[in-house]
Amino acid sequence: MQTPPLMTDRPALLRNRARTEEGALFLHDEVRAEVEERLAEVNRRFTSPAVVTGFPQVWALPGAVVVPDEDVLPLGVQGHDLVIHALALHWANDPVGQLVQCRRALRSDGLFLGFLFGGQTLAELRACLAQAEAEVTGGLSPRVLPMGEIRDLGALLQRAGFALPVADSFTKTVTYADAFALMRDLRAMGEGNALMARLRRPTQRAVMARAAALYQAHHAGADGRISATFEIICLTGWAPDDSQQKPLRPGSAAQRLADALGTDELRLPDRAGDG
Repeated sequence: MQTPPLMTDRPALLRNRARTEEGALFLHDEVRAEVEERLAEVNRRFTSPAVVTGFPQVWALPGAVVVPDEDVLPLGVQGHDLVIHALALHWANDPVGQLVQCRRALRSDGLFLGFLFGGQTLAELRACLAQAEAEVTGGLSPRVLPMGEIRDLGALLQRAGFALPVADSFTKTVTYADAFALMRDLRAMGEGNALMARLRRPTQRAVMARAAALYQAHHAGADGRISATFEIICLTGWAPDDSQQKPLRPGSAAQRLADALGTDELRLPDRAGDG
C-alpha cells in the first residue's frame, strides 16, 4: 500500500512555533480556561493527567505530564486518567492515530479532551486570499491549513474507540487593524503556513495587497477594523469501561413513543410486494 502524502511539514511547524511571541498565545489561554471550566463540571478528581501540546509554556498544568504532539506520542499505555490534546490536533498528519494513542494512554473510564481549530476558522482570510491569487496569478496555492468540520471530527472519536463521544464548538471573533496585522498575529502565535505543499517562494506583493483590499471591503466594521473568526472544536470521549451507560438494545423499549408524546399511534397500511 502506498503511503499517503504528508500534509504538514513538521520541521517548518517547529520553526514557526519557535518564533512565537509573548502575548500572542491568547487563544491557548482561552482554551485552557475552557478546559478548567469543563473539568470543574466533571464529578471526579484526576490524579495523573497528561497534556499533548506544542506550547508547553502555556500548558504546564499542576501535576500533569506534558508531551509534544509528535507522530508517536511519548505516553505510557494506560498511564493516565485524563489526556488533553491542546490545540495541536489540526496539524496532525494522522489525526486518528493521535486519538488512538490518546485512548491507549488512558486507564479504563479515563477522560479525553481534544481541542483544535475547526472548519470555520479564518474563513474570511481563506476566501480573500483565494480570490486575490486567482485574480492576480490565475491559480491557487495552499496557504491556510484545511480544517475539519465538527461532524467529521466527531466521527473520528468513534473510529478511535472512544465511548460516549461528543463534539461541540465555540467561536472567538478577533478584530485587527487590517489583514496584514492578522497575518502578523498568526505568525506570532506559531500558526503560520507549515503545509508540505505550500508555495516555497515569496508571494507576489500584488496578491497580498489585493487580499487585504478584499478583506477590508467585505469584513470591516464601522470602525474600519476587520474581523477574523476562530472556531474551536472540543472532542470529548471516555476510555471504555463496563460501568459506563450503554445504549438500549433495539426493540427493548418498555413504553411506546406515542404514549410518551401523548399522541395517537397510526399504523401504516401494508403494501403489496413488501417482503
